[in-house]
Amino acid sequence: MYSMIIANRLTDGLVVFFVDSAQWIEDIAAAKLIDNEEAAQKMLELALQDQDNCIIVDPNLIEVEVVDGRPRPTAIREAIRAFGPSLAARTDAIDAAQE
Repeated sequence: MYSMIIANRLTDGLVVFFVDSAQWIEDIAAAKLIDNEEAAQKMLELALQDQDNCIIVDPNLIEVEVVDGRPRPTAIREAIRAFGPSLAARTDAIDAAQE
């Protein structure tokens, strides 16, 4: 099992993934995969420094699995943060109510 670090960018609140110190990206596929606990803790320390430097907020280690060559969070909460809502928005009911 792999892990990676997820956070929110301070300037716009978007979900971002750790690449390296002061380097965060919106695409989970380009994020740094971590394969051991020691490396995970060192990277989390770097992420916390980025939080102190007002680049990101709330950095967290998350577990990911690699499916079809792409990392995918194992927890549903983090999957929603990474890929968006699990259900499409229903606008038909709203449209009908407005008519």
